[in-house]
Amino acid sequence: MASIYQKLASLLGKRALGEPDAMEPYGRDESDLKFFPPEAVALVQSGEEIREVLHLADLDGIFVTPRGLGSGKTGGALPVKGGIVLSTERMRGIHQIDAENLLAVVEPGVVTGDLISRVEEEGLFYPPDPASLDVCSLGGNVAENAGGPRAFKYGVTREYVLGLELALMGGEGLSIGRRTVKGVTGMDLVALITGSEGTLAVISEITLKLLPRPQRVETFLAVFGDVLSAGRAVSQMIRDGHRPRTLELLDEQVVEHLAEQGKWPLPSGTAALLLVELDGEEGLEAQLLRAAQACEASGAREILVATDEARRRTLWEMRRQVSTMLGEMHRFRVAEDVAVPRAAISEMLSRLHGLAREFEVGIATYGHAGDGNLHVNVVYDEEIAAARVESLIEAIFRHALDLGGTLSGEHGIGVTKRRYMHLEQSPALLALQQKLKGAFDPRGLLNPGKLLP
Repeated sequence: MASIYQKLASLLGKRALGEPDAMEPYGRDESDLKFFPPEAVALVQSGEEIREVLHLADLDGIFVTPRGLGSGKTGGALPVKGGIVLSTERMRGIHQIDAENLLAVVEPGVVTGDLISRVEEEGLFYPPDPASLDVCSLGGNVAENAGGPRAFKYGVTREYVLGLELALMGGEGLSIGRRTVKGVTGMDLVALITGSEGTLAVISEITLKLLPRPQRVETFLAVFGDVLSAGRAVSQMIRDGHRPRTLELLDEQVVEHLAEQGKWPLPSGTAALLLVELDGEEGLEAQLLRAAQACEASGAREILVATDEARRRTLWEMRRQVSTMLGEMHRFRVAEDVAVPRAAISEMLSRLHGLAREFEVGIATYGHAGDGNLHVNVVYDEEIAAARVESLIEAIFRHALDLGGTLSGEHGIGVTKRRYMHLEQSPALLALQQKLKGAFDPRGLLNPGKLLP
């Protein structure tokens, strides 16, 4: 490794890191996993440098872990087998915003929130909005196929990736995708790379689809006395044909934590919340009224409309701080993100309550109820045997799958969920994915220990 560090230093100068203190941040991410020390870090600034690092690593048989800003929840950017961390955090160029063709061309290190703000200044709109949008990068979003609250109406990252510039292990560069609205030439490799968690290639440039910016936004908070009524309200709104851009649910455990923290006063008796936001042009007030009526018909006690932008920002600050709040208020937390069919939300919530009683822990659930993506947080303050925690997590996954759901809606598989992949996917399907991995990375050097069991 001293040799590969010297080679990296000759290529990158001071942007090659080899001292333990300098490399320490690159052995952690936002998952609950332990520290994995890298043996060298490459802070690349161009596609050419990415290709050269991958060429050097391939010559010496060195593992390479691609990394954006390290905001992932499942350990996808952790160097679990050592080797080189290849960080694209300094690749923050926004090369083009094309209003006429509704697209943007960006480097992978661009912070998602920065692109959203930049295109909105041009009267345009980039819908994917993960909760970590101020600290996550677009390259990581593509690697994980990130979602967010607005995915209910607008879809996840995959729907907005038109083209990619890639580098393979060995240093070969590829350009895939298109800049046109339509295009069906060859296999859809863009969709394959999106969500592959950095196990097939390293992204050096992204071409993204944009939309015209919605002219108006309306937001309200529906207050419920129990979480099952909130779940029924979600189903009712969807059956009635409503299409809010966000439909966020916070259960009674989350509400209790919010009340304990005291920053966001809520009406007495609140046991669940729905944060509903609509956007569009004409007739938005009527749409808001009908959506609110659907909530009231399902048992909402109160509808709190955000009457100005300041109030809207306050509501969204409350929602976006939930994950951080739960982590700060408990010694131990395991955060998962299953997804179930929307009609099964109430049943999944009921089963989670049963598991909380059975395992004698807190289970705080929130998330994107509009598309069935629930962030399930197991929280506790006294140590519990690891085997018992693992049994609870597996039970959560099995219940989600039993209801027709999936192991992850947006966090990805990474390290933390690899062991459970067989619960959802057949041996033949897993073997096919291993063959795809081998076609892109024959020696298995790129982001090892992730995604596939």
